[in-house]
Amino acid sequence: MNTNNKKRSRALPRLGAIALLLPLTLGSTAQTPLHWNPQPSTPSVAAQGSVTVTTRTAPLPPAPPLAPGFDVRQFESMAQQLVAGQRVPGLAMALVHNGQIISARGYGITDVSHATAVDSHTVFRLASLSKSFAGTMTGLLVNDGSLRWDSKLVRYLPSFQLSDPSASQQLTVADLLSHRVGLTHNAFDRDLERFTDYRTLTQKLAYAPLKCAPGTCYSYQNIAFSLIGDVVFAATGDFYAQEVQRRLFKPLGMNDASLGLEGIQASPSWARPHVRGRGGWVSTMPKSTYYQVLPAAGVNASASDMAQYLLAHTGHRPDVLPAPLLATLHQPLVDTPSEMRGSSWRRQRLTSAGYALGWRVYDYGGHRIVFHGGAVQGYRGMIAMVPDRDFGVAVMWNSESSLPSGLVPTILDRALGLSQQQWLDDDIDETLYADAAQPASPNAPGSQAQTASSAPR
Repeated sequence: MNTNNKKRSRALPRLGAIALLLPLTLGSTAQTPLHWNPQPSTPSVAAQGSVTVTTRTAPLPPAPPLAPGFDVRQFESMAQQLVAGQRVPGLAMALVHNGQIISARGYGITDVSHATAVDSHTVFRLASLSKSFAGTMTGLLVNDGSLRWDSKLVRYLPSFQLSDPSASQQLTVADLLSHRVGLTHNAFDRDLERFTDYRTLTQKLAYAPLKCAPGTCYSYQNIAFSLIGDVVFAATGDFYAQEVQRRLFKPLGMNDASLGLEGIQASPSWARPHVRGRGGWVSTMPKSTYYQVLPAAGVNASASDMAQYLLAHTGHRPDVLPAPLLATLHQPLVDTPSEMRGSSWRRQRLTSAGYALGWRVYDYGGHRIVFHGGAVQGYRGMIAMVPDRDFGVAVMWNSESSLPSGLVPTILDRALGLSQQQWLDDDIDETLYADAAQPASPNAPGSQAQTASSAPR
C-alpha cells in the first residue's frame, strides 16, 4: 500500500468526528473536562458544553507598564557577569514586552575548548522546555478538529496498555500533557538513561505500578508524556518533528530551531554541553538518551527563536496561536504543591502551583506566571511569562550550574515591582550595565555580548 493510501486508511476512523468538529469555531476547541476563566476581550463568544470561550477579534490592549526603574540593560549586565571568568561558559536570554522584543542576545562562549562567541542565533538544547511545544502542537490539532483534548489515547494507539486495563481505556490526551497518567514519578527514566530504546519503554508501561487512576493525580513523566508524539503521527500521518517544524517553527520565524541530536549538530552555531571537571568546565557531546523522547525533551532553539515563541504565547501571533487556544494551554488542570518548595525564590514567592498543558502555572507574589524549567546533562533553561504585564523572559545556558537560575526571578521581581531579594550570587553587581555600545534591542540580527546528569524536568 502506498503512503497516500496508508494516510487515507488511518484517517477513515476519524472522519465522523472531524465532520462534527469542523463547523465549530476556533473558540470552541477546548472541550470538557477542561475549564478556565478567559480574560475579557472584544467578543464574539462561542460555547461548547460547560466551557465558554471569548474569541478575540481586536488587537491586544496595552498591558500595564512594567514597574518604575525596570531597565533591560541591568539584566544584560547580569547575564554578562554570569559568563565572566567562565562561571558558566555560555548563556542566551530573550525578553519581550507589549509585543516587542526588548532583548535577544548571547553571552560567553559555545565551548571552553574552542572559544566561539554565543550570539542571538546560537542554539541551545531546551530539555523540558520542549514540553510546552508538545502542548502547543497538540492544541493546533485540536483547533483543526483532528483530535480533542478529551480524546481517549487508545483511539489513536489501540495497542497502548497500562497495568490496569480500565485505566488504559480512560487515559486522555489532556491527561498525558498534564502529567495525570497515574504512573509513579518519572517512570522508567533511569532505563532511558541506560539507553533503553523508547519503544521498549512504552511497552514496559503495561507493567508499571499505578499510584492513581488517570486524570486524578499529578506525577511528572518523560516517557509517557512523549506518547503524544505517537498521537500526532496517528492523527496527521506525519512524524511529530515534521509537524512541529511545519506548524510552529516555520510560521513563527523560529529559523534556528530544530528537534533531536541531528538537529542541534547541524546548526551553524550551537552551544556544547559542559559538565564539571577537576579544572573547571569540560565540554562534551550531547547525550542522545532524552532526544529519544522529542515531545518531552527534544527541542533546540536560540535566543532569537525564543523571543518569537514568547511573542506568540503572549498573544501577539493570533494567526498561529489564537487567544482561545492560549487560554486553554495556560490553564492549570492539576495542583503541584511540591513546586513551592526547593529554591529560595519558590519558597518565598509562590503561593500556588499547578500544571497545565505542557506549562506550569504559578501564583508569584500575587501575579499569575506561566513557566517551565528544563535540565539535561550539560544544559539548563527557564521560561516565564506574566500575562497581566504582557511580559516574557527565557534564559538558557550550556552547563550544569544552578547559578543563572536566579536571573529569572530577579527579572520578574523588577518587572512587577516586588521587594528586591538576593536570588543571584552576591558577586553579581546589579548596578553595572552592559557595554553601552551593545544595543539593548536585538533588531540587529547578530547582536551579542561576550566576555573572556539530570533527567529533564
